[in-house]
Amino acid sequence: MCGIVGTVSQRPVAQVIYDALLVLQHRGQDAAGIVVCDGDRLNLRKDNGQVSDVFHTRHMLKLTGTMGIGHVRYPTAGCSSSAEAQPFYVNSPYGITLAHNGNLTNVEKLNTELYQSDLRHINTESDSEVLLNVFAHELHSSGSLNLTAEQIFTAVTETHKRIEGAYAVVAMLTGKGIVGFRDPHGIRPLVYGKRETDSGCEYMIASESVALQTSGFELVADLKPGEAVYIDVAGNIHLRQCVASPQLNPCIFEYVYLARPDSIIDDIYVYKARLRMGVKLARKILKQMPRHDIDVVIPIPDTSRPAAIELAYHLSVKFREGFIKNRYIGRTFIMPGQHLRNKSVRQKLNPIGIEFKGKNVLLVDDSIVRGTTSKQIIQMAREAGAKKVYIASAAPPVRYPNVYGIDMPAAQELVAHDRSDAEIAEYIGADWLIYQDLSDLVDAVQKGNRSIETFDCSCFDGHYVTRTVGNEYLVKISKLRNDSAMGHGDEQTNVVGMELHNNA
Repeated sequence: MCGIVGTVSQRPVAQVIYDALLVLQHRGQDAAGIVVCDGDRLNLRKDNGQVSDVFHTRHMLKLTGTMGIGHVRYPTAGCSSSAEAQPFYVNSPYGITLAHNGNLTNVEKLNTELYQSDLRHINTESDSEVLLNVFAHELHSSGSLNLTAEQIFTAVTETHKRIEGAYAVVAMLTGKGIVGFRDPHGIRPLVYGKRETDSGCEYMIASESVALQTSGFELVADLKPGEAVYIDVAGNIHLRQCVASPQLNPCIFEYVYLARPDSIIDDIYVYKARLRMGVKLARKILKQMPRHDIDVVIPIPDTSRPAAIELAYHLSVKFREGFIKNRYIGRTFIMPGQHLRNKSVRQKLNPIGIEFKGKNVLLVDDSIVRGTTSKQIIQMAREAGAKKVYIASAAPPVRYPNVYGIDMPAAQELVAHDRSDAEIAEYIGADWLIYQDLSDLVDAVQKGNRSIETFDCSCFDGHYVTRTVGNEYLVKISKLRNDSAMGHGDEQTNVVGMELHNNA
């Protein structure tokens, strides 16, 4: 899970990319980067940390140019280091920079091909650098000095044939334009929009619609699975389907947790989907415990709030804010290493004692992954005086790793792996636990766009939509992702490749 953005204008774009990255900060807090094109020269700034920490006035003044791309990074597949910030750069052909959201599942095979057949060296552990070099090789094979949109789409088509997994991509061709494309299943989101100015029409490509809207761009459409968009330096837009048999299988976890509630993904309003999750969950509670003794419904902020509001309404129970969130602590789910996650929970949340004391409390969370955060929050509720602590999850049990760009841990580190609901409740210290049914979750999301027949629900049901994910791959990714292998995530470093004109 990362955030990407690209824009083409006739005016300087650094500020608008910066603003978009701020809005996409929830998708990655590990590192951030912007590269802009000024004629035939690239200016790059990328570093560890959040957007406001990476970019200061002295950096922004040097990011001159009228088209550019940006990235906020969330480390996946066991890499907890911040050293591999994007965008990545390769000088041939044309000078290409690329930012990527997702995860390639055949990266080892591609690494071998790139070295032995394409004669290309990969300098980092990032699959994004692999993807960049595959695209660069295909563009070199089909391109010429006078590059056309047709040649770019041919390169994207050939890239699709070689890479597997989940990927939403923005790439900038120096002095020529920006390309965006989405994998054949549309697992990770990608949208594009436009705005009219005195100097002409400007375009933006981004991970979520909210990045467009906050900068004054009108949402045009989601890129379809397998589709590519090319916006040339003059502001002309070209679209092409680059896959023979695309099938839309968006990641359902985007609607549960990843995306901002004010975003629209594949014509589904994320906020409305989360409200419907609450309705479904309330009905299940009433079915299982028709004479419940719940006094108050309290969300675990922030993602679960829409579901909790609707749940409380349909249970005819008071809704209360019982936890105050420290806005300066990042999302614990996407922090590298269990040590940092554990350390952050009590720094992040503080209970309002009066809402807990002497009450039977139903806590509502968007999902329960490792269970360690839930355990600490339940303990906090008891310390605040709760008589009983129940917990409801707006998502089903997470029993399987996600291999498409969300760094969920190895299966054995998932609290629901090989445990019954009663055993999970005992482990996290809850008096009662209830999960959303998968069929209800799918229906809650699908109601926003009935044309989507299937979602990627692999972390809930273990069915992976791409063909290279088998037991051998899962064992390998498990070794990379388990917390003992990752360490605490704050002492590891990697070698960084070429930085272009890095405005340090």
